[in-house]
Amino acid sequence: MSTSSHIRLSPQPDEITGTLQSLFDTHEGPLHIVLEPGIHHCGGLRLRSHLTIEIVDGAELQFIPNYDAYENTLVAIVAEESDRAMMAAVGATDIALIGGGRIFCAGSTKFSVGEDADMGTLVASRYRPRILVLDRCRNIRIEGLHIDDSPMWTMHFAGCEDIEVRGVQVDNDRRMPNTDGIVIDGCRNVRIVDSVFRTADDGIVLKTTRREDGSLTGPCEDVSVRNCIVESRSCALKLGTESFSPFRNISFEDVRIEKSNRGLGIFSRDGGVVDGIRFVRISIDCHETPAGFWGSGEAITINVLHRRPEEFPAGNVSNVLIEDVSGVMQGAINIVAEQQGGISNVTLRRISLEQQPGPLKTGLCYDIRPTIEDRFDRFPIGDTSAGRVNAWRFDADGKIIGLVTYPNGMPGLFASGVIDLVMEDIEIARPNPLPEGWNSQTLLLTNVTSVSERQ
Repeated sequence: MSTSSHIRLSPQPDEITGTLQSLFDTHEGPLHIVLEPGIHHCGGLRLRSHLTIEIVDGAELQFIPNYDAYENTLVAIVAEESDRAMMAAVGATDIALIGGGRIFCAGSTKFSVGEDADMGTLVASRYRPRILVLDRCRNIRIEGLHIDDSPMWTMHFAGCEDIEVRGVQVDNDRRMPNTDGIVIDGCRNVRIVDSVFRTADDGIVLKTTRREDGSLTGPCEDVSVRNCIVESRSCALKLGTESFSPFRNISFEDVRIEKSNRGLGIFSRDGGVVDGIRFVRISIDCHETPAGFWGSGEAITINVLHRRPEEFPAGNVSNVLIEDVSGVMQGAINIVAEQQGGISNVTLRRISLEQQPGPLKTGLCYDIRPTIEDRFDRFPIGDTSAGRVNAWRFDADGKIIGLVTYPNGMPGLFASGVIDLVMEDIEIARPNPLPEGWNSQTLLLTNVTSVSERQ
């Protein structure tokens, strides 16, 4: 068995892209690169098998804030028009990014072109690289790093197996769109533990996407998230919306959600079924956000909506357990299927929430974005009056498509199109008197069959 070679690199006045890439490409056998304390400037890196990059405490890997610096690290999965990564690998085995140091990317200052105050977001540059994209790789370890100010998705794992993320801290600008903390895309055997994600977009999100060539990343299976802290102005813990392949055996346990928009979310759009999902021992702190963000203060959201009816219906969601959830929300719990039975066998057990009035009133609607009208192929690119692609689209009356008024006001829990809904020990504390725009019913069920309630 080959012994790993350790190579230590001191900070240099110039970028170290060529130095690192040459080491990756020419060195035979396992390679362990150590970046010593100080600032290291770098462009795009194509990672290889049997590689460890250790960024020690006091070291900072600063990526060049220029999209052209990543023309040699193209990736097969285009996301939000991003086809590049700062670090990328395809088909590699045994990759580790470790240490107590920092990766910094200047996303909010160098990859934005202004601010949309009405929507509460920065206006992102059209083309932005992701920090890390690993495609069809195995045996991946990310441990101990601080990753700050990503321009786009922070870490994207596509079609990978055997991933461990431990003790990682992600801190992105809370106004920067599409800066998901970690994206698990069609991966199997994943463990995310003892980590912190703070970002404007989704915190920890599972997807099953379709590549540009039409191939699928595959199912998301055997994924465990434990002992994490998440802050998100979108959805803290999320499955979807990209859902071309199934999701199976997914668990989130002992997670603290802080200063977030949505808490727990399952969003089926593209044909893959969702089966066997657990959210257990979750603390919730969900607040309203401006209309530019999907959702507004909901503790729990599950929805099924046909986004590609010309190809296939949205996949059904079934066998979901949500247990021991407590905290505050300024929106409601939403469980909504466009078609009767699209959601089935959902158990809510020991849910204790305080529903508070929000200052923005955006929580008075439920949000089913993204709809069919938000698809890239249906959006008039370049027409700023239409909205922003994959974020919001205005109808002929200037209203955002996908924001729907609750029947007779906002309840504590709204369910529609659900079969086999079990509710045990549900407590939603509401103000008295109820604020304007609130429904007098705490539980509002429409087109729901086989309901079991126990206190």
